[in-house]
Amino acid sequence: MTLPDTVHTLTLLASGAENGEHGGASANPYATGFGALAVLLLLLWITTRFNRDR
Repeated sequence: MTLPDTVHTLTLLASGAENGEHGGASANPYATGFGALAVLLLLLWITTRFNRDR
């Protein structure tokens, strides 16, 4: 993938193009947010398990 292709793809992603316009899939913002929260909480839990200094 070349730099212009990458820039074009990121521009389309950032513009929030609809499915019919560019064929991209839209994600449910609540599912994305809760998924990110779950991953961050899992990483926090793993980090605290390995931190035996306290």
